[in-house]
Amino acid sequence: MREIYLDNSATTRTDPEVASYIADVMVNQYGNPSSLHRRGLMAQLEWEKGLKRIAAVLGCDPGCITITSGGTEADNLAIFGGAQAKKRRGNKIVTTAFEHAAVLAPFRQLEEQGFQAVYVKPDSRGIITLENLLEAVDKDTILVSLMAVNNEVGTILPVAEAVKGIRKKAPNALIHCDAVQAFCKIPLKPVKWDVDLMTVSGHKIHAPKGVGALYVKKGVKVLPQLWGGHQQNGLRPGTENMPLACGFGLAAEKAASHMGENLQRMEELRAHLLARAEEADCIAINSPLEGLPYVVNLSVEGFRSEILLHFLEEKGIYVSSGSACSRGEKSHVLGAMGLSQSRIDSALRISFGTDNTIEDIDQLIDALKEAVGTLARNRR
Repeated sequence: MREIYLDNSATTRTDPEVASYIADVMVNQYGNPSSLHRRGLMAQLEWEKGLKRIAAVLGCDPGCITITSGGTEADNLAIFGGAQAKKRRGNKIVTTAFEHAAVLAPFRQLEEQGFQAVYVKPDSRGIITLENLLEAVDKDTILVSLMAVNNEVGTILPVAEAVKGIRKKAPNALIHCDAVQAFCKIPLKPVKWDVDLMTVSGHKIHAPKGVGALYVKKGVKVLPQLWGGHQQNGLRPGTENMPLACGFGLAAEKAASHMGENLQRMEELRAHLLARAEEADCIAINSPLEGLPYVVNLSVEGFRSEILLHFLEEKGIYVSSGSACSRGEKSHVLGAMGLSQSRIDSALRISFGTDNTIEDIDQLIDALKEAVGTLARNRR
């Protein structure tokens, strides 16, 4: 049975070239980048190569890149470190109601510490307008966190336009963008957009799990959340994870070099999925049509997500019922959109990768139609 993997928003398979490079770095460039001898210098140069590759994709100086253990740590560092650095200026913090848990959980923790949090809701199509975003911001706002692309429905937020408005209404606010699902899929321009902080991650772009990065604009103060050595300007102390950072850099370079053609291919896959879904009659689409084509969220009402997911798995087709970090909990994203409980209970997230084909989509839709027929008969 051929495997059809359609859960690429949860994670991607590590690129063999990237894995080979990481292994080579681990074995042959084993020095500590902070050591003063030749082995340390060789490791430092390899580390800097990884930073330069990531920075090149983001169009920023390598000195603005802090390597972390993943997107969650980078989000936490940005939000806690940013809010703590700005707390003398005010206590209002703003985000959206359908952010990743790595943003929402820190916001709730800050609420417990006395910060006033505002969560901007999307409409039923998963859209948050620029007007709604800016309405939540005022002169007392010290931190705004906006995701570039929603991880469950694919909504693309107007980050660049929002930054301009936020700067006028809240000139003292730090602006953070969680760009984990957007990195190397659409162009990201933190310098041009004038964001202060931006989170990216490796395992969504065929790098290994356990590595991410935080872009910090020059001159922006973020308080560290870990304490120890002086590595990475003291913002993220501890011996650098050089092998994974190097692999992340190579994966980013490779993915960015094919960004345009990959995006076009995903648009073709999504268009075919939407056309087949319309034919199927039993499928409702939850994602906005103007969203990132890598992600399509759909519902087969009357049939629970978990049952559909396992039916598909028996056919060798792998999808998810939402964010992998939620581990089966009800989708807060679809809930924030105001969708009915039956639609939420039957939601599946289909997320494409570079290996997927039109035939994969056909097999997915055919399997969903078979699932509906089989499960309906079993109820009689």
